[in-house]
Amino acid sequence: WLDKPPPPPTLTPAVPHYVTLGLTVVYTVFYSLLFIFIYIQLWLVLRYRHKRFSYQTVFLFLCLLWSALRTVLFSFYYKNFVTANTLGPFPFWLLYCFPVCLQFFTLSLMNLYFAQVVFKAKSKYAPELLRYRLPLYLLFLFISLVFLVVNLACALLVRMSSAETQTIVLVRVAINDTLFVLCAVSLSLCLYKIAKMSLANIYLESKVSIIIALHRILEKKHNNVYVFI
Repeated sequence: WLDKPPPPPTLTPAVPHYVTLGLTVVYTVFYSLLFIFIYIQLWLVLRYRHKRFSYQTVFLFLCLLWSALRTVLFSFYYKNFVTANTLGPFPFWLLYCFPVCLQFFTLSLMNLYFAQVVFKAKSKYAPELLRYRLPLYLLFLFISLVFLVVNLACALLVRMSSAETQTIVLVRVAINDTLFVLCAVSLSLCLYKIAKMSLANIYLESKVSIIIALHRILEKKHNNVYVFI
């Protein structure tokens, strides 16, 4: 009687195994290709000697790290899905929560870049606006740190304490969604102002023209070197 096997489960998975496996393969391939594409973009920045520390390189590095973490996470679901669901506090935060932080950092970086474009365009008629650039940088840095600390603290509390998980998750989601919405509204306002300002459009077009010109100059130099060899 003691060796009698337990009764079979009464519930079946909501999604068949072949569907979850197929989606896992698709997502893993997608994130892997994205990682390779961004890595090539960063390599081209070094290859053509562009500015190494810029909005472009920081943006690409954030996307590279995000795609790498997502690839690692989905790789667990082929055979080690149990391990993926029972990770320790820090690995759990790194694979599940930190990619959301990277998305928010990317959104904040886009806000900062386009806000800088608006400031530069308006500074021609109001030079005193340039003194607000540093407070703007500090503001977005502070918001990003708040987002990071909230997500890290909530992830650690869920894994390491006996506090009510639902309450912690609701607090984290409320703060995350609020900050995402505020940054999205801010980005929309910046883009709207840029669309209405001719100087801002000229500034963006000049940046693109400079990049294209640098590419052409560097390509000519390399071609001349090859011809000489």
